Amino acid sequence: MVDRMIRAAFTGLLETQVRKLLPASFGMVMATGIVSLASSQIGLEPLAWLLFAIACVAYAILWILTVLRGLYYPREIFLDVIDHLRGPGFFTKVAATGILGGEALLLFEAEKTAFALWFFAVGLWLLLTYTIFTALTVKEEKPTLETGISGAWLLAVVSTQSIAVLSALLAPHVEQPLRLDLNFLALSMWLWGGMLYIWMMSLIFYRYTFFRFSPGDLSPPYWINMGAMAISTLAGSLLIRNTADAWFLNSIAPFLKGFTIFYWATGTWWIPMLLILGVWRHVYKRFPFRYDPLYWGAVFPIGMYAVATHTMSSALDFGFLDPLARLFSYAAIVVWTVTFLAFLRASLTRLAGRR
Repeated sequence: MVDRMIRAAFTGLLETQVRKLLPASFGMVMATGIVSLASSQIGLEPLAWLLFAIACVAYAILWILTVLRGLYYPREIFLDVIDHLRGPGFFTKVAATGILGGEALLLFEAEKTAFALWFFAVGLWLLLTYTIFTALTVKEEKPTLETGISGAWLLAVVSTQSIAVLSALLAPHVEQPLRLDLNFLALSMWLWGGMLYIWMMSLIFYRYTFFRFSPGDLSPPYWINMGAMAISTLAGSLLIRNTADAWFLNSIAPFLKGFTIFYWATGTWWIPMLLILGVWRHVYKRFPFRYDPLYWGAVFPIGMYAVATHTMSSALDFGFLDPLARLFSYAAIVVWTVTFLAFLRASLTRLAGRR
C-alpha cells in the first residue's frame, strides 16, 4: 500500500513538474541571483545572503528536475531544443550558472566554487550554442518570423555575456599569463555578445513594427531586450576595471568606455518603451495578470540594470548615476518579492488542486 502511494506520488511529480518543465525555468535562479547582488550593493547584506541561498536551492532542484526529464522524457527535451520559441530558453542554464559563480566570488570570496561554476558554464555554453543554432538552421519546417521570434532569443546574448562577466571577475584572482587569457576570453565574449544582439534585435524590432502585435505576444521575456544590454554594460564595466591587467584592454580603453556607455544608453531607452507596452497590455487591452514562470524573465533585467549601472558608475567615475542604481536596486527587490509571492501562491494552489 505504502509502496503504491510512493509510486503514485513519483508518477504525479514526473507528469506535473518534470515532463512540463520549461526550458527557461532557470530564469528564477538568474533573477534571484542578480537581485541578491543588487541588495548587496545597497548595503542589505542579510537579504543578499538569503536570496543567494534561495537561488542555490532553486538551482539544485531545477537541475534534479532537468536530469529526471532527460531520463524519462528525452523526446520532450529534443522537441524543445528544435522549437524556435522554447529552444532559446535553455540558455537560462548558462546565465544562472554564471551569475551564481559571480555571487560566490563577490559575496563570499569563494574562488574555487566560482571557478567550478565557470568551467560548467563554459561547457554548457558551447553545448547549447552549437546544438540549438545548428538545430534551428537545419530544421526543415520553420515558422514565420512573426510567430518564431521573441525576446527570449536574446537569452543567447545574456548567456554569452554571463561568461564574459564571470571571466572578468575571476581574472584578477589568477596569476599571469592566465590573467591575460581570462581577460581575452572576457573581451571576446563581450564583443560576440554585442554582435549577436545587433543581429537578433534587428529581427525582433522588425517583428515589433511590421507585424500585427497582440497583448498575448508581449510575453515577459521581451524585457530581455533591456536585460541583454544591461549585462553587456556590466561586462564592459568590468573590462574597463581590468585594463591595468591586460595590455590589449588598455590599448582599446576608449573603445571599451564608448561601447559600454552605448550599451547602457540602449538598455535605458528600452525601459520607458517596455513600461508603456506593459500598460497597453494590462490596462488598455485588459490582459489578465497571473503567475507565469516566464515573469522571472522580467525580474532579471531590472536587477541587472541596477547592478550594471552601479558598476559602470564606479568604473567610469559617474557618481551622478548612483541614485539611479539605488532606485533600481529597490525596484528589483520589490518586483522579485511580488513575483516570488505569486510563485508561492500558484504552487500552493496547484498542490491543493491535486488533493
